Amino acid sequence: MKKFIIYSILCLSITACNYTQNNPKITSREVKEFITFLASDSLKGRFTGTKEAESAANFIMRDFKKSGLKPLFKKSYFQEFPFISSISYSGKNYCEIDLNKAKLTPILNTGYAAAPFSGNAEVNGNLVFAGYGISAPDLKYDDYKDIDVKGKIVIIMRYHPDLDSPHSNFEKYSPYRYKARIAKEKGAAGVIFVNGFSPKDDEDKLMPLTYDGAAGMENFPVVQVKRNYINSILIEEGIDFTTYQKNIDSTKTPASFELKFSKVKISTSLDFNKAKGINVAGWIEGSDPKLKNEFIVIGAHYDHLGFGETGSLYRGKEKLIHHGADDNASGTAGVMELAEQFATNKKLLKRSVIFICFAGEELGLLGSEYFVKNSPIETEKMISMLNLDMVGRLNDENSLIVYGTGTSSVWKKLLNEENKKYNFKLSFNDEGYGPSDQTSFYGKQIPVLFFFTGTHTDYHRPSDVATKINFTGEVKILDFVSDLALSIIGNKNKPDYINVPVKDSGRARTFKVYLGTIPDFSYQGSGYKINGVNDGSPAQKGGIKAGDVMVSFGGKNIANIYDYTYALGEFKPGDIVDVIVKRDGKEIKLKVELGAK
Repeated sequence: MKKFIIYSILCLSITACNYTQNNPKITSREVKEFITFLASDSLKGRFTGTKEAESAANFIMRDFKKSGLKPLFKKSYFQEFPFISSISYSGKNYCEIDLNKAKLTPILNTGYAAAPFSGNAEVNGNLVFAGYGISAPDLKYDDYKDIDVKGKIVIIMRYHPDLDSPHSNFEKYSPYRYKARIAKEKGAAGVIFVNGFSPKDDEDKLMPLTYDGAAGMENFPVVQVKRNYINSILIEEGIDFTTYQKNIDSTKTPASFELKFSKVKISTSLDFNKAKGINVAGWIEGSDPKLKNEFIVIGAHYDHLGFGETGSLYRGKEKLIHHGADDNASGTAGVMELAEQFATNKKLLKRSVIFICFAGEELGLLGSEYFVKNSPIETEKMISMLNLDMVGRLNDENSLIVYGTGTSSVWKKLLNEENKKYNFKLSFNDEGYGPSDQTSFYGKQIPVLFFFTGTHTDYHRPSDVATKINFTGEVKILDFVSDLALSIIGNKNKPDYINVPVKDSGRARTFKVYLGTIPDFSYQGSGYKINGVNDGSPAQKGGIKAGDVMVSFGGKNIANIYDYTYALGEFKPGDIVDVIVKRDGKEIKLKVELGAK
């Protein structure tokens, strides 16, 4: 965690809270005050799990309490959830190269580094240089052809032999995890990655030890070693590294070989460190004796990227605060303002309303996923969810994007009717699954709407600051959302739910083959957990259900979402594959015919 001065931040948050009184009208002054505080230097980017994020949570909680909202979680406004925040070295970590009676010992973090997906293991064995570590029958290229790597440690160059081509077919075989998985399948005992001579990596940087959202490769060590050590090994073999790489690149012909004069000992030991995130929620009970048992949820995530620990698009060398004014102090301020407005008009609310600000969105919808799985209110009682994410940059064209418009048959008519007063240039996207917290609710068959003013050049960069927010424009959006919410709350008929088919979702790359599963990005166990299945998709027809944990696909072991996406890419539409899922503690074998996108 970053150094934190509790006193100064606490004083600032109390001061910000004291500026406003309960006001039924949403004002640009209040929106500005909320965003300015949340995006201030003192909150250091609100990275989930930090004291600064906790300070933001307390700020939101105090405002909910001041507005008169009831705490949602028994007597608390807070819902804490565990998550993996970082990876650190622990125990034995070493890399020793025996080089023809000499010994090379790269130093951790300067001469070598463990991959963040490395398993914890000790290995000792012979070395094989397997070029780029690519096995691609469709490209008639295989670095493992005619070479035995069983029980040996494989040296693999980063990238691929067609790096000069901007859209090379080799690109899909290049990810670190993918190459390590192939090496393990071929029987290797471990992997050493090395940067070749490439304009993409002139500085020969080591990969950062940053959690990528999935577990490590069990009992399989993966490290990256600086190029000068690998160069020394190759010189002993009578091979010039530069010439070797250029020959593969120019001919697109593998040239793998076993090293005669060197062996290696590797030990990797990593800890996956846990921290806590905090969701903040309060609610207003509806006034109608029957309808008050139905809930509308209005939410936004309040976390951001801290100093760019994950997801940053900033490329400077100096560590800078990622302020996250638009993403998503703007949405958080919106929820706080709507909560205050609705609390002053309780008698108008026939249905109950939950106001919630999530942590962990930037880490994979962690907070919202935890909430829908551990909500004190059954999700069956939630009739709709309205999500505010990046609503602070309304442009001169008055453009407002709304996702989820196909998730209920009433949405488009209602949006257009309410828009007569505001004249937004509305853009509709029917899909309920998307890049924000409404996805978690849609997976529970809840109709959703996600309001968004669009991306911009400051997105996920330190320059996303409060001075660039269109405060007047945001007030207009919040008034629109308020009117829309009141229409839902007061209508005797609740919105119906529609399953909108979407393209298969994954983190690594795009495929022509289609299965139709929606991943649970918050899952931290072994396997690929499925959050939802599209209607009419190959997955649904094959018997795959939401909540299943896939452990095998087409004979490939599946330990995480990366294994699944890589395995899926090895098949083509029309193939019938065996899929094994865990359901209610039992393994179930299914057959699925893959479709095409």
